[in-house]
Formats: sequence, C-alpha cells, structure tokens
Amino acid sequence: MLDEESSLHHLVYELSAPARTVWAKHDRATDGWLPLWRHMADSGAVAELLWDRWLPRQVHRIVAEALPEGETEARRLAIWLAATHDIGKATPAFACQVDSLAEAMRAAGLRMPAYKQLPDRKLAPHSLAGQLLLQEWLAERHGWTRPATGQFCVIAGGHHGVPPTFLDIRGVNLHPELLRTPSCAALWKSVQWELLDRCADACGVTSCLAGWSEAKLSQPAQVLLTGLVIVADWIASNSDLFPYFPDAEHRDSKARVTAAWRGLNLPAPWQPAPPAVGAHALFASRFQLPPQATIHPVQERAIELARRMAAPGLMIIEAPMGEGKTEAALAVAEVFADRSGAGGCFVALPTMATSNAMFPRMLRWLPRVLPEKSEHESYSVLLAHSKAALNEDYADLVRAGRRAVRGVDLDGHTDEWQPRADRRISSAELIAHQWLRGKKKAMLSSFVVGTVDQLLFMGLKSRHLALRHLALAGKVVVIDEAHAYDTYMNSYLDRVLSWLGAYHVPVVVLSATLPAGRRHKLAAAYAGTTAGESADTAAYPVITVVEPGRTPVLEAVAPSARRVEVRLERLDDELSHLGDRLVEELAEGGCALVVRNTVDRVLETAAYLRRRFGREQITVAHARFVDLDRAAKDADLLDRFGPPDKSAGRRPADAHIVVASQVAEQSLDIDFDLLVSDLCPIDLLLQRMGRLHRHERGEGQSDRPRRLRAARCLITGADWSATPIEPVPGSRHIYRLHALLRSAAVLEPYLSGTASTGHTVRLPEDISPLVQQAYGHEPVGPDTWQEAMAQAWESQELHRERQRQKASSFQLGQVGRAGNPLIGWLEAGVGDAEDTRRGRAQVRDSMESLEVLVVQRRTDGTLWTLPWLGKGRGGWELPTDAPPDPRLARVVVSCGLRLPFQFSVPETLDRAIGELEARCVPAWQSPDSHWLAGELILALDEDGRTRLAGYDLHYTRTDGLEVTRAE
Repeated sequence: MLDEESSLHHLVYELSAPARTVWAKHDRATDGWLPLWRHMADSGAVAELLWDRWLPRQVHRIVAEALPEGETEARRLAIWLAATHDIGKATPAFACQVDSLAEAMRAAGLRMPAYKQLPDRKLAPHSLAGQLLLQEWLAERHGWTRPATGQFCVIAGGHHGVPPTFLDIRGVNLHPELLRTPSCAALWKSVQWELLDRCADACGVTSCLAGWSEAKLSQPAQVLLTGLVIVADWIASNSDLFPYFPDAEHRDSKARVTAAWRGLNLPAPWQPAPPAVGAHALFASRFQLPPQATIHPVQERAIELARRMAAPGLMIIEAPMGEGKTEAALAVAEVFADRSGAGGCFVALPTMATSNAMFPRMLRWLPRVLPEKSEHESYSVLLAHSKAALNEDYADLVRAGRRAVRGVDLDGHTDEWQPRADRRISSAELIAHQWLRGKKKAMLSSFVVGTVDQLLFMGLKSRHLALRHLALAGKVVVIDEAHAYDTYMNSYLDRVLSWLGAYHVPVVVLSATLPAGRRHKLAAAYAGTTAGESADTAAYPVITVVEPGRTPVLEAVAPSARRVEVRLERLDDELSHLGDRLVEELAEGGCALVVRNTVDRVLETAAYLRRRFGREQITVAHARFVDLDRAAKDADLLDRFGPPDKSAGRRPADAHIVVASQVAEQSLDIDFDLLVSDLCPIDLLLQRMGRLHRHERGEGQSDRPRRLRAARCLITGADWSATPIEPVPGSRHIYRLHALLRSAAVLEPYLSGTASTGHTVRLPEDISPLVQQAYGHEPVGPDTWQEAMAQAWESQELHRERQRQKASSFQLGQVGRAGNPLIGWLEAGVGDAEDTRRGRAQVRDSMESLEVLVVQRRTDGTLWTLPWLGKGRGGWELPTDAPPDPRLARVVVSCGLRLPFQFSVPETLDRAIGELEARCVPAWQSPDSHWLAGELILALDEDGRTRLAGYDLHYTRTDGLEVTRAE
C-alpha cells in the first residue's frame, strides 16, 4: 500500500477552496455529484488494488522494463496515471456542462463562459485536455523535454478508448481558452497544478519524475497502462461502488475504497504451481489417464521443452490427428504460466462449434490445475463467441455467478443487454463474475475459450483496443487448428503474434498439417524477425520453439505407435457411380462418410442416396441447421460414430452413410469404415482422413466389416479425364483452383499407383511430405499440367495480394520504437469491434452474413417454437402481444440460423432485412424483451417453407435449410 502519510486517502487535505469546487461526475436524475479530487483519489486507489491483487505478474514486468527501479516504480506509475487521468476535467471546456456546479466554481474565482458560449468545446474532450495539461506540467514544473512527456501523458489522452491524433492536438492548441479562461488563466493554471502536485506527492512519484524523464517507455507498456487506467476509471465511476456527494460526502475515504473493493470482488489471477514431477505424472494428474496408459511422445517432449526454455516464448506443435495436441498445449500452458507470471489462459479455435467442444474440456481441466481457494475466492471463465449464452455448460456458470451489484457499467455504457453481445462470464470455484460482463471487458476473464476472431480483434484498430491487449498480455495463448486460416486472417494473426511477442506472452500453436512456409512466418512474426528457412522442413511430428531473442529451433519428435494406411482411389463425380460403389462397399454393412465441399452438393447427394439406400440409412450434417438442431446433430454423430467406449451398442449394424460438409473436418471425434471426399486442399483432405479408422475396433480392425478392414478413401468432385483435372465449380469457388490443382498433383502418384507405396498413404509418415510439397514452390504434377498450374498460381498470388491489402485497411501497425507515444495509434479505425456478423467480417475475408431466429407460423397465424425440439422446448405457443417469458425467449434465440451466401449479396441482404423487419412482432422489440429485441424472426409454415427476398426456403430437421430461387 502507499505510505500512510502520503496516501491518496488524504488527497483532499490542504487543497485550496477553488480546487475543491472542481467537479468530475454528475447524476442528472439525483443531482448527485463528485468532486474531481474525490474521483482522482478513488481512481488511484482502485489502480493500486488492481495492480496488487488482480493484474498478473506478466503485465507488471512489461511496464517495469523501462523504469530505473523496476516493478516498484512501475506500481507507482500505474497508480499516478490512474489518479491524474481526469485532470482534463479541470478546464472550462468540461466544467461548463452543468450550470449549478459551474456556478460554484465561478464563485471560487474559476470563471468560464456558459455552455452555449463555448461552441468549440468538443475540440477539447477532457481526455485530450488532460494529456496536454500533464505534458505542460511535466515540462514547466519538472523540466522534462516536450518529446519525453508524450509517452507517459498519452495514457490520459487515450483513456476513453482512442489516443488522440496530431490533428486533434493541433485543434486544442489553436483554442487555449478551452483549457483556461483568459481573464483568470493564472488561477485555472494554479488549480490544475495544485491538483497534479498533490497527486504526485500522494502517489509517491515526485522523486521519480527526474529519472522517468530519461526513460523510454515501450509502446506495449503504454498500451497496458492505458488499459489499466480504463479499468480503474470504469470501476471508480460506478456510483453503486463509489457513491456520489452529498450522500457520501462525509464517508471515510479508506472505508469507501474497502467497501467498493469488497463489493466488486474481482477474481485474483491464476498463480499455478505445477508439481515437480515427470511429464507422465503431470498428464496423469491433469487429464485422468486410464491405468497403464502412456502419453504420446509429442506430449512428453512438449513438456520437457517448456521446462527447458530459457524463458517462455512461442511453441508450435505439429502432430497427427488424435495425438493429444490439445492436452499437450494445456500442460505446456500451465508450465509457461508458472514461469512467466501469466494470470490465465486463452484457447482460440476456428469456429463456434470447435469452441463449444473445447469449453467442457477446459472446465474438466481447471479444477485439477487451480490451487485450493478459500470459500470466497473464485476464478473467472469465459466462453467467447456470439452465442455463448446458449451453451448449457456456460449458462450454468453464469447462473452460479450472479450477484447483487447494481449499476454495473457494461463497458462504460448504459446499452441494453443483447443475447449475442458476449456479455457472459464465469469463474472457478467457477462462476460468472458480474463486473466482467461486456464485449470489451469480457476477455479480461482469467480463462477463456473462444473463436479465433477474439484474438484477431487484437490486431484491428478499434475503440478500447487497449483493454483487449491488457486481457491477452496477461495470459498464455493457445491457437488451435492454425492451418485453418486464409491469407486475410493470417495477415491479422501475424500482426497479433508480433504484439504478443512484444508483450512476452507465451503462445502455443497447434496444427496437424502446417506448411513449412507458414510455420516460418508464425515464428518470425512472434520473434519480430524475417522468416528464415528450417533445416529440416520434412520432419514430423515436430515442435518448433522460439525463445525471446533467440533463433527458432525445430525439433523432430518420434511418432506414437498409432498409424493408419489409407488406400486412395479416384471416383467419377456422377452420383450413379457413387451409389454403385457404396452399394458394393457396404454390402456387408459398415459406416461411410461422404464429405462434400458445398451444402448444395451435400443435399443433392443425400437425396440421391436415400433413393438407393432408404431414408433411415442416410444422415446429413452441415452448418445450415438452427443452433439446437446442429448441436443435436453433433451429439448424435458422437453417440453413434464416436470412440468404441462411447458408441458401443449404438453404432449402426447395417449400412449407414453420413453425408457431411466441412463440419466433419474439425473437433468431432468420429470414426468411419470408409471415406469418400470431394477433392480439396491437401491439408484438409488429411484432416478428413483423420475420421477414417480413427480408433481400433477389434484386433486388426476385426470388428469392422470384412471389406472395410483396410482403410480406403475415394476422391471425387473432379473430372479426372481432363488435362489438368477440373474440380467442380463449387470447390473452385471455395478453395480456388491453385490449391486444388496442387493437391491433385501431389496425390497423383498415389491415385495412379506409381508412388513407392503404391496407392497407400501412410499416416502419419506421409502427412508432412504431402503438405510441404503441396504448399511448396517446386513444380509438382504431370508436365501437361504445368501451364495451367502456372496460370492458377498467378491468379492465386493476385488474390492473396488483394487479401493482404484489404486486411491492411484497418489493421493495427507494427510495434513502434520505445519512447514513441501512441499518438494516432488507432487513427482511421473501425470504431467498436464486435462479435457480430459485421464485426467478424472485419477480421475474416467474408461478406456480411444474415442470421435469423426460426419459429413456426401455423395456419391460424399463431407463432410456435419448432415442434421437434427436444427437452420439452418444442411446440410451445409464443405470445405476440407481449414478450415471451425468458424460458421461451431463450428457446427462440437457440434457433438461430445463418442464411447462406445468396443472402450476402448486398441487394438481396437489404431486401431480406426489409422484408423481415416488416414481419416483426412489435411486442418483441420492447426494452423488456432482452433476448429478442433487435433480432430478425423467420417464420416457417407447417411444412417448413417460406419465401424471402426472391428465394424459396425449405427447412427440415433432417436436412436443414434448402434454398432455391423462386419461380
């Protein structure tokens, strides 16, 4: 704590009468107010508690790096910046806003024009005014050079979310009357400096200022301090925690702060202490290994390397599907956090579905790694994506964490709650902490699982970006499925990694199929260097380690004993050929997976196969289902086609075919006897092969049908007779021709039987060679293909360059030199970055999509929940003269459906929104309808049909949404 005699608790003592009249907060409803000295003291005291009890050590160290006395001075600096951040309110531009409070200041000699007589006052928002006053005070009072002041004072300038630009500063310099009334400028200046002098003394920084004038504060440190000041300000501005005058005027200052902190009850950061045992014992204690089980070599080596690194940095783990990379990453995260002082962990995944699958795994892991807590202590946990509130595991944690703190300021605003604004947190005990709600504060939770968008937003110039940086700078970051991103997203990911490296954030990247060139770029981005070549790019499995300030090191790891040999064959794209082959292969029963690259091909294939095999033998899976149906589909697939211990007795005994889109590539631990796949990029094809003979079913796969005991993959979706081959149009649209031709070229020796292993691809031995060849620069494939492949490459490079240029429009800049202030850091940004369809489109190269909530409209005009929904949720009538009760509203929200690409065309999108708004239920748009207000409702008739924007829509629980152009 600060020294008792110079504490912020005594800031008011010896202040002059004019200084006591300066105001900072006013409530128009109650006419309550808060003097500036009180808010300065509150903010500094909150920052002190945040630094001591909430901020991870990993963050402390970044701020401390540039200061003469390290963490001791870093702590004082943080408290002082929080205490002084609102000094810009001691100006006419701010103070004139409330007549009664301005009149009291005028009576004390601080004259100022009336509010309407200062038309230019918006040129000097109090954040910018505060920065300029602090700079002047440091220069004139303490002899700093002007350039040295910016790196410290810009924190005040940016505490409302966006640091000022040089143009902003020039605007205020042209209007000095906004900072001090000319007729009494001396008194204004005296009061401003008096408040700053008292804060410097109370925070114990007066003796430090001379040394700080020579310091070069890094830009990462400036960002983190800005984020901390924003958090301190938002807490200190909460009138339920810090009551206004006159009611609280005579309350003891210490008691005020103590009561507020107790009421806030923020969770402490994670402070892991992993046991000093071998890798096997660590895994056994963290992941409940079966008796006599052994861990995979890549898991053991990852732990050893994490412990041996000079300091935690970047670790890239490349290993086959099913090798336990996720468990390895969590174990490494625990080691890294212990060594770095990280206070939490964020696991980033490509999609909501993969995030939902990961969330319960984290919840099972956390109780085994968290130290014993007292009865009143907890950890915050977040599922970070736009539909987190609908996840049952997460909803339980939210309910467990509800508290009676009124007036908790959501991101510093009074916006109405919306169900998909990510305002859902939880903590460990594992509960949902009330204050950590809001799309801007949520990532401050200790443990987070979410979509990669939440990480990529760190590289998007947006308001309050410092909060996201503060959140991630204190964690270990795990990035799963790193191969799943295109050039646009990788551009953001590389920029984010460069900032994470500057923050010394430990990062673990996971992939089964990562091209060597991409591996090099990831390592170079984190290290802040130029990408170099690896000495052994064909090694697999492999772990790459990047220690701070050192050259990346690549280490090959022995594969586990698990291996699969897959025979590859071409299959013509005619549906009749597919049907005939499946009839032949499944004559003795068996389970086949057919993966198509578009939903339209999924539906077309399923319809044909039903005619050949019957309706009950075909299951459809793709992303075009309402959320509850999609979740039920995933659960059904796991139940029937999951690992033997989970699917025993439920796996179909007769022939069964699952026709799926790319949803079968990721996250689902499903196992099939036969795979048919459209041609796709090689890394994705290998992911699909990971669903083939994934588990041992009897010795030598003897429990599988005799014909299917050898794994086979039939590749279709192309005209194999063309030169070069011609992928179907839908595949070319999604993946582009270059990647498909390269994939076909490296597969050609296996498809023709001329490879050294004939038609057989060996997993995992051939994974890396295939990926490196397909994504390398050397020519591959027959000579007769080369001209067409060269043209496809040129087209691909133009596309990638357009993606890079498009991505750079709102992308955060590189980390600047130490000492350079953050002026203009977010210039030309996008405003608020939200996990909405529009927000996600900012970090993904995708058109804006349209999402609707699906209900049923019966012939009498009444609205009902979809009749087939399970767990008692289906077939309930929905009121239209009032908002549905929360239980029913939640069911409706759980039936979200993202409309397909046809509705992303701007003209169609606008038309669809207009038609849906015209059909809205007015009672559902009221402020009391928290779940449904602002949502678009799509009402289907009793046959599951409707028409929208010139398209006929047909929805069934078995096939999802089918869209055709209306005649």
